[in-house]
Amino acid sequence: MDEVLLRSLTPHVLAILVRRGADFAAAEDAVQDALVEAIRVWPDDPPRDPKGWLITVAWRKFLDATKAETARRRREDAVEEEPPPGPASGVDDTLQLYFLCAHPSLTPSSAVALTLRAVGGLTTRQIAQAYLVPEATMAQRISRAKRTVSGVRFDRPADVGTVLRVLYLVFNEGYSGDVDLAAEAIRLTRQLAAVIDHPEVAGLLALMLIHHARRAARTAPDGGLVPLADQDRSRWDTGLIAEGIEILQAALARDRLGEFQAQAAIAALHADALAAEETDWVQIVEWYDELVRLTGSPVVRLNRAVAVGEADGPRAGLKALAELDDSLPRYTAVAAYLHERDGDPVTAARLYAEAARKAPTLAERGHLTRQAARLNASLRP
Repeated sequence: MDEVLLRSLTPHVLAILVRRGADFAAAEDAVQDALVEAIRVWPDDPPRDPKGWLITVAWRKFLDATKAETARRRREDAVEEEPPPGPASGVDDTLQLYFLCAHPSLTPSSAVALTLRAVGGLTTRQIAQAYLVPEATMAQRISRAKRTVSGVRFDRPADVGTVLRVLYLVFNEGYSGDVDLAAEAIRLTRQLAAVIDHPEVAGLLALMLIHHARRAARTAPDGGLVPLADQDRSRWDTGLIAEGIEILQAALARDRLGEFQAQAAIAALHADALAAEETDWVQIVEWYDELVRLTGSPVVRLNRAVAVGEADGPRAGLKALAELDDSLPRYTAVAAYLHERDGDPVTAARLYAEAARKAPTLAERGHLTRQAARLNASLRP
């Protein structure tokens, strides 16, 4: 039994059922029943057209599950549209499913979970393990999301930006348990890039690939964070970097700049430097200026302050930082770094300790605590 093939066909079949009028939750139940049937039948009698077989069986399973009297007329109309035998249509069903899962009425966490379930083909247990929550909790979250999108038609305006933000959220979750969400996000984004020609889809894929290329060097053997400047660049995956840069260059050549392309350009400049001191910070600041223009994001402005500190000196970075709200996440950590670069270890140590108390993750808290301890040790007589 080819489980990879089944997994790849699942979103296509689900999308077709929903487009033909099936309620999302009922359609998914029907697809799961069809998959069970495929696992039972295919080893002894493999179909010539696996996708067409799944569509036919799933549609019949859906009809069998809607035998209530009030649904009779709808079922009779649907029977007339049952797909004929033979090769299935090559419609971009997966693309439509992406837009359904990124419905604006869903919370970001629900949209991510539904995308992983419906498009990614992950089980509820796998998604729960990846998010470190009980399976029952994740099941409720996915069920609520299904109810929300039930009845939504595919003819609503497509919002590529929403889909990309959902995929970016999946990527930023990283990895844990037996599901690597970063790798899964890359797989899903590759899938999306194959069915839609959009420079921002390419920009997001390039960004993911370049960031993912540094994964092996990001953590120390004890699990501690390794800052970009201190990473062993020989451990970076040059193949992923080259692929990401090639995809980015093709997207930029279309002259339709978006935020993911700008972020990928910044990541590419970091990846292009053979050593931290060779980083082209002047060009990175220019790209951050573009990113600020595109998004106006305070977080982007915070990252720009770091780049200004590297390009024009820590005093310039602190000046740029002073223009921002000090309640921003990681503001204090950036201030600590710039004060250390400016030769003020006393202030930097205090700010590192303060930033550690505000850190959103244990790994980040540990890193900042070690920075504070290092500076305090250097101040002792």
